Amino acid sequence: MNPGNKLQVKIFKLLDGSEYSKMSRFIEFFIVAIVVLNVLVIILESVQTINQRFGRAFFYFEVFSVVVFTVEYILRVWSYGVKYKKDEGGSWKGRKEYIFSFYGLIDFFATAPFYLQLLFPGSDLRFLRVFRLLRIFKLSRYNSALQDLGEAVVAERESFYSAFFLLLIACLLFSSLLYIVEGLQQPDVLGSIPLAMKWFIMTIVGGWGNVDPTTALGSVLIIITQLIAIMLAAILTGVVATAYNAQVTRREAKYEALVREVLADGVVDEDEQKELDMLKQKFGMSDEQVEMIAEQVRVENQEKEEKAQLEKNKG
Repeated sequence: MNPGNKLQVKIFKLLDGSEYSKMSRFIEFFIVAIVVLNVLVIILESVQTINQRFGRAFFYFEVFSVVVFTVEYILRVWSYGVKYKKDEGGSWKGRKEYIFSFYGLIDFFATAPFYLQLLFPGSDLRFLRVFRLLRIFKLSRYNSALQDLGEAVVAERESFYSAFFLLLIACLLFSSLLYIVEGLQQPDVLGSIPLAMKWFIMTIVGGWGNVDPTTALGSVLIIITQLIAIMLAAILTGVVATAYNAQVTRREAKYEALVREVLADGVVDEDEQKELDMLKQKFGMSDEQVEMIAEQVRVENQEKEEKAQLEKNKG
């Protein structure tokens, strides 16, 4: 990290969560509260009677939220300039990394609809207002669940590739067969292979493609298609569950390694405690999990000391 401007470094640590303090916790709580209230307001705005009664209050809250998110975005862009030293790419590298990151894009699009409405006041930008719902993803910055799920999917991407490859083969095969068997009887739905593929995908996703077979063979094919949908869902669920569990285990192992390092000398200083608290918050670990890991490390260290003492006495 570039040690340059002390204020810049301080803001970077507060916003990035690399400093565990009352101020960082307040900032986190404040932003999370605004995001949750924003989602609630967006939902209530869609109810015509509520919007007519509280529309002005909703607008004022939207202005307040946009101001907060804009200030947050500007501070993040500015403070990320200290992430890398000059020989590592300098301030531009850190800022570019944030701007084009997942969270940087979320922070940008969370406020963009408001400013577009100011620039084009007479335009119908209702579809852009939906982008305000992207603010919910800001919460994932303060909770590792979404990150863990994403990393789990990436870790098991080969399994997903295999499952979708099987799905593609099944789609081509059964769509072609249904077109041959049922195409003449139901030309509007199965009159071509692309239409049959559309039906197949709808059946896989929704469980039923709204088509009743007219032939015995068609009935068999449709039943098999539904069984494939069930099996595919079971396979993907199992893959995700296994990968997510492995990701949580890796997270706990990382925290345990840090606890072992901290307790190696038997003393936990203030900086080490802050680092433990920060990782605990980042990983979303409960007090019970942390205490179990710490107790396990203490017991192992005690056993090592007793073993070492016994060997010393024997010697």
